[in-house]
Amino acid sequence: MKASYLTKWVLIAASLPLFAGCVVYRDRPAPVAVVEPPAPPPPQIEYVTVAPGPLSLWFWAPGCWEWRGRWVWTGGHWISRPHPGAVWVGAHWDARGGHRVWVHGGWR
Repeated sequence: MKASYLTKWVLIAASLPLFAGCVVYRDRPAPVAVVEPPAPPPPQIEYVTVAPGPLSLWFWAPGCWEWRGRWVWTGGHWISRPHPGAVWVGAHWDARGGHRVWVHGGWR
C-alpha cells in the first residue's frame, strides 16, 4: 500500500510540468496598418510682406502643406527669433522607428 501511494505521488509530480505549458491565447487584434498620405500638392505662391522689424530679429517662415488627415496649406508668416543665431527648420516628414512621422517646423 505504501508503494502504490508513493507511485501515485511520483506520477502526479512527474506529470505537473506537462500541464504547465498548456496556455490558451485569446485572439489578438490585427496590427494597425500605417498608411502614408499621398504626396502633397505643389507649394502655393506667397508674397512676403514687409518685416515688422529688423531682419536680425525677425524671420519669414514660408508656408507649407501640413498633413491633418488631409493636406492643409499653412500660410507663411513673420516670427521673432528666440535668440540671435536661431535657425528655422521647416515642417517635414522624418523616418523614426521604421515609420514616417510628420515633424512641425520650429527653431533649432
